[in-house]
Amino acid sequence: MKRMMTSAVALVCAAGAAQAGGIDRMSNNYGLLFESGNQLQLTFSAVSPDVSGEYTPALTAAGGGESKTGNMLNNYQTFGLGYKNDVNEKLAFGLYVNTPYGADAEYSKGIYSGLTAEWDSQQVAALARYRLNDRVSVFGGARYVRSKADITIPDPLVRSAVGRNAQRLGAEAQALGEQAAAAGAAGDLAAAQALGAQAQQAGARAQTLGAAAQNTTTSMEFNASADYEGDWGGVLGVAYEIPDIALRVALTWESEITHTFDASESIPGLGIDTDGGDNDVTLPQTVALDFQSGVAAGTLVFGQIKWSEWAEWAVGTPEYRSATGGIITDFPSDVWTYKLGVGRQFTDEASGFAQITYEPDLDDVQSRLSPRDGIISLGVGGQYKVNNMTFRGGIEYAWVGAAEDASGVKFQGNDAIGVGLSLTTSF
Repeated sequence: MKRMMTSAVALVCAAGAAQAGGIDRMSNNYGLLFESGNQLQLTFSAVSPDVSGEYTPALTAAGGGESKTGNMLNNYQTFGLGYKNDVNEKLAFGLYVNTPYGADAEYSKGIYSGLTAEWDSQQVAALARYRLNDRVSVFGGARYVRSKADITIPDPLVRSAVGRNAQRLGAEAQALGEQAAAAGAAGDLAAAQALGAQAQQAGARAQTLGAAAQNTTTSMEFNASADYEGDWGGVLGVAYEIPDIALRVALTWESEITHTFDASESIPGLGIDTDGGDNDVTLPQTVALDFQSGVAAGTLVFGQIKWSEWAEWAVGTPEYRSATGGIITDFPSDVWTYKLGVGRQFTDEASGFAQITYEPDLDDVQSRLSPRDGIISLGVGGQYKVNNMTFRGGIEYAWVGAAEDASGVKFQGNDAIGVGLSLTTSF
């Protein structure tokens, strides 16, 4: 019964239609550390999202009359490997290789047409679990994540952002000029001179950006690319078990990981074409409480409460910030994800499970590269054991929460479906 439980959690996670906020795609199955004997597990999932939005009347007119964005998320797949080895009765070693984070946004209709963003990643994690006694275990280790990113923002979006920044700088220059005049009238010539110089600098920048935004002959399309950057993070956890009733409660902390990308950028209309500029992007720390317990013969209840600090994640390359006065994209809030499921063993070889996932909406303005606010999903599946091999399959359907981006585009009535497969062999 305990083995069936761990497998159920791993497979529903592998189905992957309901990401746990941000750009999460796949989590390490730390439950594998608690399986008996040596284990090798391979997992695969394929997800098909359908997320589209409706432009405001102004954006519809600016986009040539197209009122819909079209499906802006591409299908994707995830792959994972987990290995667990018992060193002795108290100590076990685990190794994980997978694709933890990802994004693949691509707009094809209306004013957002040409807006694309990709994030690819790979992860290797090595952990050890030590049994303090029959009921208490501690586990921990390190994980290494490498990521790369590419983004394209079309001319109309960049041009309007540059124009707004020019207006902001013009207002700032006027305010600084007024402050310089007041300082001069008060006899503070040093302050007047300093404020006057700042006003001239802001005014000159406003004129340059304003002229570029009004120049329709040179493209203002923005392109940025960052090759793979790898960095380390830590994992710590503690678990309490009562084996007789298949009870286990585990608390796991994963540290944040900060990538310092060396990104290339280009905006032809501003003469920007750089080969590198530091851009820090922080993958969030997480805290997860996993639990399971037998409630009747052959029946288990399981679930998870997870907090992910996605409010720390933001992308904004240096030249883009300078030109537009803002960042490219971010997530406005941390994310809480709740899961609850039940597993049922039918025979010694066959079992099944069902799980519901809930992520509350936060009523935040969402990024147009990940336009969702909350999620509800339902996953079901089963497994069959033959000798030392266990085959699993599952499907998950997600209702994606309605969202609105900073331009007023409304994304609603969206969904996603995912399937997961895994093969585990014990030896």
